[in-house]
Amino acid sequence: MKRHAIFLRTQCLLPSGLGLVQKQFCELWMSVEDTTADALDTKVRNAGWHFMWLMEAYSCLGIGRTAESARRRAITSALSKVKQRFNAAELGLVKLTNYPGFQVARIILHTRQIQQHASLGLGEAIALQEIPAH
Repeated sequence: MKRHAIFLRTQCLLPSGLGLVQKQFCELWMSVEDTTADALDTKVRNAGWHFMWLMEAYSCLGIGRTAESARRRAITSALSKVKQRFNAAELGLVKLTNYPGFQVARIILHTRQIQQHASLGLGEAIALQEIPAH
C-alpha cells in the first residue's frame, strides 16, 4: 500500500464515468487500486463533484509477522475510526519497523469526503431555533 492510496466506503456514491478499479479491503472499505488522491481529486472535480480534504486524521499501529499484515492491521484499525458520515480516506504515512519475528506498522489516515454538493451539510445536523421577539 503506497502513500496517498485512497479508500472508499462500500456503496460510496461516485460520479458516473470515473472507471475506478476497487478491491475489497475490509468489511466496510474498498481500496482504489489505480489512482492517487490528487488524481482522484481531479477526476471528481472534472465531473462537477467535490473531493473534500478534511482535518480529521487517525494514527494507528499494527503488528504482524510480515510488513503487509502489520500494514493491513494498522489501516483497518484507522478506517474503523473514520466517522460514518464520511466516505473516503487517504493514506498519509506508512512507517515500518522490523523486530525479530514481527513487524510494526505505523500509519496516518486522513479523512476525505466525495459528494455532489459543496457543503458538508452541517446545517442539517443543527436544529433551527426561532429567535424570540423582544
